[in-house]
Amino acid sequence: MLSGKQAFSGEDVSQTLAAVIMQEPDWSVLREHLPAPVGCLLRRCLTKDPKQRLRDIGEARIRIEEVIARPESAHEIAVPSPAAPQALPLWRRALLLGLAALLALGLVGTLVWVALRPAPRPTSPLRLSVELGADASLSTFIGSSIALSRDGNVLAFAARPTKGGPTRLFVRRLDQAQATALPDTENAFSPFFSTDGQWIAFFAFGKLKKISVTGGAALTLCDALDGAGGDWGEGGEIIFAPHPNSGLFRVSEAGGTPEEVTKLDSSAGEFTHRWPQVLPGGKALLFTENNLGYGFDDANIMVHSLSTGRHRIVQRGGTFGRYLPGGYLIYLHGTTLFAAPFDAKRLEMTGTPVPVVEGVGSDSASEGAAQLAFSARGTLLYLPGQGTYPESALFWMGPDGNTAPLRDLRAQYGDIRLSPDGRRLAMELDDGNGVNTWVYEWQRDTMSRLTLGGGASPAWTPDGLRIAFASERAKRGVLNLYWQRVDGTGEVQRLAESNKWQWPKSWHPSGKFLAFEEQNPGAPPVKIMILPLQGSETAGWKPGKPFHFLNSAGNEGMPMFSPDGRWLAYWSNESGATEVYVRPFPGPGGEVADFDQRRRLPDLVAEWQRAVLPGKKR
Repeated sequence: MLSGKQAFSGEDVSQTLAAVIMQEPDWSVLREHLPAPVGCLLRRCLTKDPKQRLRDIGEARIRIEEVIARPESAHEIAVPSPAAPQALPLWRRALLLGLAALLALGLVGTLVWVALRPAPRPTSPLRLSVELGADASLSTFIGSSIALSRDGNVLAFAARPTKGGPTRLFVRRLDQAQATALPDTENAFSPFFSTDGQWIAFFAFGKLKKISVTGGAALTLCDALDGAGGDWGEGGEIIFAPHPNSGLFRVSEAGGTPEEVTKLDSSAGEFTHRWPQVLPGGKALLFTENNLGYGFDDANIMVHSLSTGRHRIVQRGGTFGRYLPGGYLIYLHGTTLFAAPFDAKRLEMTGTPVPVVEGVGSDSASEGAAQLAFSARGTLLYLPGQGTYPESALFWMGPDGNTAPLRDLRAQYGDIRLSPDGRRLAMELDDGNGVNTWVYEWQRDTMSRLTLGGGASPAWTPDGLRIAFASERAKRGVLNLYWQRVDGTGEVQRLAESNKWQWPKSWHPSGKFLAFEEQNPGAPPVKIMILPLQGSETAGWKPGKPFHFLNSAGNEGMPMFSPDGRWLAYWSNESGATEVYVRPFPGPGGEVADFDQRRRLPDLVAEWQRAVLPGKKR
């Protein structure tokens, strides 16, 4: 307090104690007007020679009282000082001497406390449950549904109101109990904050948008057909994935034409770049790369240098990599959050990853998203969960909505399809050796594996003799169409050869057409294709050339033939919202149906109600 500086200093306790023993204080920093008796007293307290040093504060008190009573005795405690004493009134000298005594006592106490205090113990994480503050449920179907401002004060989340209606964004200050719905954010997903916390960016209706945290109109920044995450850089640029099967792009926070940042390396089998994060300083990015469109436990956490335009792997086996303030890289493997020391300057991990949180909501099986967010102050917010495909039993559901157990054995069942005769179920099942197609005869409670080289998205033929499926057995990373007899006889036959991904979905009742989804790696739109077949079971089958059923700018998927084969139902997001449509098959104009003939499913239901229920309230 007399000099504004510590008498002794060090980086830790041991260095401080060494300075007390080995070094002299810098007496020159004491103020010039300091009374000589005070300076002399401090020197006698801190001198290295134990014969000249006062033994304790008791001796210092006696000396102070003597000086107050007999000012002429000050020389008895004096250590020669270069500064000449100044004549001061007795009351002022007494006040300063008292202050000096208190300072000496504080100095001694501080040194003892520093020497004897226990080493600080690492604090345990404090876990609190945070309510949404809204009558809504989080929308975890696409991307990450939660975001936290950098100061940790504001939570944004995508949720669907309990009373119905589309998903929208909500914001809630964590010091307040209620959340507020933001207008003009219908169908929003994957929100993220600006660096100053004043804006929220999100994806909706095939666009990347932003909106103020206080509300108002949402502003469109650019096209993003089916965004797979983004982050707001310090320089006002947004890095985002416009589609799950594309590279990363940048766009100004004011909007404009996006510029490509990363390009998929087809020679290395890269299929997707997604879930980016801009590292501090804005010179590098973290993102998730995968050679497949699923199975993100085997994906890679990549670092990309914006100066060199190159990226490399920093962690194999994980998804949704994030850099945390303090120098740590976190990522998800399954539902476990791992952390490892990370040098943001050298762009590399400097330690071994260790698990830190179990049971984090994730989509590691299909999209690689994680339901977590964090702030610059070290607050981690996450949604507990079991992952995309938790183990479960099988159940029947009747027309009345009631359920009944079908198979109690719990497993990761997926894409379940009932056979035409209703006696068997085809499904995806991962038994630890990869995803294959299995057949379950529920009356006999027997399960048998149909495919051995991988098989997904099973689709029964109308006669129940064969199952079409998707497999990458010909080329890793490329799913093509195959089929196989259910009784195990005959060889597996390839139905289509392509460098594009293909998933079978529905057979026409005639057995002569297979509707399937197709996607070109790196090109956003998923398209509905029709594969014609000629022949019979006795003469053999010959697949024809696939053709487009639709030719729109949006994504289309899940084509399903009607029982009479005259209609094809599917979903499309060309309008900006994902909606179900039906249209005639094959439709006027030949093989490619006339897009103007499509009908929204709700419109058809309304027409049917007007036709069969005239004059009644509906």
